[in-house]
Amino acid sequence: MKTIYKNAAILTESGKQEVMNILVNEEIGVIEQMGTGDGWTFDREIDVSGKLIAPGFVDVHVHLREPGGEKKETIATGTHAAAKGGFTTVAAMPNTKPVPDCPEHVAGILEKIHNDARVRVLTYGSITVREAGREIVDMEAVAEDIFAFTDDGVGVQEAGMMFEAMKRAADLGKAVVAHCEDNSLIYGGAVHEGRFSETMNIPGIPSVCEAVHIARDVLLAEAAGAHYHVCHVSTKESVRVIRDAKNAGIKVTAEVTPHHLLLCEDDIPGNDANYKMNPPLRGKEDRNALVEGLLDGTIDFIATDHAPHTEEEKSLPMEEAPFGIIGLELAFPLLYTQFVKKGQFTLDQLIGWLSEKPSRIFQLPYGKLQEGEPAEFTVINLDEKKTVKKEDIVSKGKNTPFYGEELQGWPVMTVFNGKQVWTEDE
Repeated sequence: MKTIYKNAAILTESGKQEVMNILVNEEIGVIEQMGTGDGWTFDREIDVSGKLIAPGFVDVHVHLREPGGEKKETIATGTHAAAKGGFTTVAAMPNTKPVPDCPEHVAGILEKIHNDARVRVLTYGSITVREAGREIVDMEAVAEDIFAFTDDGVGVQEAGMMFEAMKRAADLGKAVVAHCEDNSLIYGGAVHEGRFSETMNIPGIPSVCEAVHIARDVLLAEAAGAHYHVCHVSTKESVRVIRDAKNAGIKVTAEVTPHHLLLCEDDIPGNDANYKMNPPLRGKEDRNALVEGLLDGTIDFIATDHAPHTEEEKSLPMEEAPFGIIGLELAFPLLYTQFVKKGQFTLDQLIGWLSEKPSRIFQLPYGKLQEGEPAEFTVINLDEKKTVKKEDIVSKGKNTPFYGEELQGWPVMTVFNGKQVWTEDE
């Protein structure tokens, strides 16, 4: 079966849109041809006039919760949400039950992915057994089947353990991906330590607890010769530390979430746990530093940190509710509406931060829209406007602070491995 996607708008290397046709061979899952379509033979024609075709988005930071957290999300529902958001590759964090900390646990998760996933799911291996921070896993035993190593959700507190893990990961050619938080500086906080925490009398998490951990780790990474990647950067001090480390030649990369780019503590309307995430929404100057860091290349790309929870959990006060919000389905329209439409980012930049950049940094062969490459792309109606509604969310998690916002630029179809895995008509 060969399908031609006709009259697609494609971003060229100059960042301009050019109308062309794409011929997909569904049997082998590749883009056979891109161009005028003259003389092509095909079995099916899909007219996408007026719509943009972008490379499938790549998100290296999602929580699919399965196994162990199926009330919040499953591999099936999480990858449904990914496909709806235009993502064709996601990497699942290891804070599951059991944790992927040995070959048997990794194999069990890979089997579930094989059976249930709509799009590609890469699996992290944990750095420490059960993410407990007491014993490094047998990294050599799981390396072949995992994407990278992380204890996301908690920071590795002991420097010597992190150093040893970095050395072993470097020998295996794997990155160490870090949730950065010095536990001795958290003080039981639920939100950012700042104006909001003081006004609401809610314990705050100081910015220094993140930046000091990154500062320690970049020096360890330099000594170990490791690729060190910082998850969800949230403070201006962290941006400064990462910038200095890059200038020193240390192999450090970093990601930022859509919600940290869009919101700060001033936007929290009250004791609403849909605004509770870890790291928390920081001050306005932090938010501005994240945007600046993304634009100047200090921060390399955008990842959603998709973190579904049950509505019951998120109905609790901020002091008691779990951290995290969902992100896969709203990432592109949020960022397109708030940054591209307002002229702060170009469309080319945004697409790159969501596809090519994370692929290149982790040496993944995805995020490309070229002849001979995997047919993985999303079709986006840049003119479509919709209001964010709970009933439209397909993730099991409904926890987002963005309900009621009118957003523009929505994916309408996603193709993975040559086949349509989601359309807006579902």
